[in-house]
Amino acid sequence: MTTENYIPDEKDLAILRILQKDSKLSVRDIANRINLSPTPTHERIKRMERQGIIKEYTTVVDRKKVNKGMMVICMIALNVHNKKTAGKFIEEVTKLKEVTEFYNISGDFDFMLKILAPNMDEFHEFFVNKLSEIEGIGQTKSIFVMNSIKESVQIL
Repeated sequence: MTTENYIPDEKDLAILRILQKDSKLSVRDIANRINLSPTPTHERIKRMERQGIIKEYTTVVDRKKVNKGMMVICMIALNVHNKKTAGKFIEEVTKLKEVTEFYNISGDFDFMLKILAPNMDEFHEFFVNKLSEIEGIGQTKSIFVMNSIKESVQIL
């Protein structure tokens, strides 16, 4: 089986479920949980890293405890729909540290951004002095999140 055609099997999916919950576990601990020895478990993890199935290891931070309590979903429609305008817009938005998620969407708007800020004043400052200064924006709609019901990075 070549790595280009590799499809995760049930053992791999079990590994992924475990890592999504606690990526600090040792290979030995993961191996014990899936009833496999450490060496093939390690090989499976490394293969999934090479394939990009495992993109990165990260820490989930409580945004409220680091002064990023305000979450805003901002929908943006470009005023011109061509590759150059969209490319420049994407390039500029990806530089903004306040934008934590960024999606190209369909419908009335072209893009959706998840923006974190300490408070309304800081969001306003960001919106007026950074986001709205990017060329190509035609229409925006900001949705202020009142409460997070479910947030998860686990997909399996």
